[in-house]
Amino acid sequence: MCGNAHKDRLKLKNPQLSLERNIQEKSYHFDDSDYWRIIPKWKEIRPETFGCYKWQQKNSITTIRKLEEITEGLLSKKVIEDIDNGLLKTRMNMRITPYIFSRINWDNYRDDPLRRQFIPLGTEFLPEHPQNTEDSLAEDKYKVTQYLVHRYPNKALFLPITICPVYCTFCTRSRLVGGSTAVKSKSSYGAKSTNWNETFDYIRNTPTIEDIVISGGDALLLRPQQIRQIGIELLKIKHIRRIRFATKGLAIMPMKFTSDQDWLEALSVVAKIGKEKMKEVALHTHINSYAEITKWTLQAMEVLHKTGVRVRNQSVLIAGVNDEFLSIQKTMKQLAHLMIEPYYVYLHDMIPSCEHMRTPLHIAEDISLKLQGSMTGFNTPRVVCDTPGGGGKRDVSSYIKYNREVGISAWTSPSVKPGKIFYYYDPVHKLSKEGKMLWSNDKLIKSSINDFKNSIRKLI
Repeated sequence: MCGNAHKDRLKLKNPQLSLERNIQEKSYHFDDSDYWRIIPKWKEIRPETFGCYKWQQKNSITTIRKLEEITEGLLSKKVIEDIDNGLLKTRMNMRITPYIFSRINWDNYRDDPLRRQFIPLGTEFLPEHPQNTEDSLAEDKYKVTQYLVHRYPNKALFLPITICPVYCTFCTRSRLVGGSTAVKSKSSYGAKSTNWNETFDYIRNTPTIEDIVISGGDALLLRPQQIRQIGIELLKIKHIRRIRFATKGLAIMPMKFTSDQDWLEALSVVAKIGKEKMKEVALHTHINSYAEITKWTLQAMEVLHKTGVRVRNQSVLIAGVNDEFLSIQKTMKQLAHLMIEPYYVYLHDMIPSCEHMRTPLHIAEDISLKLQGSMTGFNTPRVVCDTPGGGGKRDVSSYIKYNREVGISAWTSPSVKPGKIFYYYDPVHKLSKEGKMLWSNDKLIKSSINDFKNSIRKLI
């Protein structure tokens, strides 16, 4: 039972800590308050109930009516209408756990970093960039089975599920993940073990593949027996050296790891087998802001650390969430403190319905430069552009050329796509006055882009 699991958690306060340790802990304080009680419907909810993953799943907010019900007048009619209009424009359904929902500051909801990630407002959407595409990273082009994307020579992406415990408005797979919305029809699927044989056969018969990412959707919703099946099956393959389970669980429902003993045990079994075979088993999570980190994150990492699973974090650079240096730095330092390795910070992919969330390349580049030397090297994330068209992850300062006025940058990827040039475009609303004027005139912008591309051809 969830309540019993809660009692077994390690206590946060230890009177034996040295003065030095106490000072350090104050620098990395994680909210241990009953913060969820600010929500009228949850004001009587006890910590042991809130800390149960089953309660979190059951009470997740999935409709505008449920949102109104639990807030009981906390939100104005104007705010509710704005959210309702946002749900008509987004490609993602609304599903948000109490863990995240109750951390939103509704007194400043427009600028709140959690609201911006998970609850859309109709008034914040912007016109699409002409270069946006549904499958910006060309994943579908490189599907070798229904569930496997093989884009890089030695790595493959296994997508056994297309549902998540929470839906992010900025999801790069919004064309696939979650159910249909007002603007996007989808055929999502849950995990069906019997359908994976073709995928496992392909991996067995492709000895160049060393690394498998298990994503989706979210691996958190794989059943314990499916975690075991996938992990054990892959680790049995001689040429597979590393497997990674990708989940947003630590960001949106960390109590899953402390209260679902069967799921944790399944991951532990896989990690043990990996250790015996001298193969890496990792958990890749997705925390964008320190606002997502609380005592529940700490408790989750305490139990995950004991499994031997390596935990890494991948963030997305999102306007109004983490698009400035001090915010990113604080988040990365807190992650490192919890034994979560900061891995990547991505420029937002060029996908539909997310233009208001993207940031220009030069902001990412500035953040990257400031991060270097501000913290331990092995805890400094790589800030990258996952180049549109399938060029892979490139350091944000590794472009061939960048025109800030037009907002276009050019990249090469010699190891992935030799001889091919990839282009990333900044959001138009973030350009200078002159840049915006160029994009308002079809003839002028076409000419400017052609001039830029011609100049690139002369360089390579």
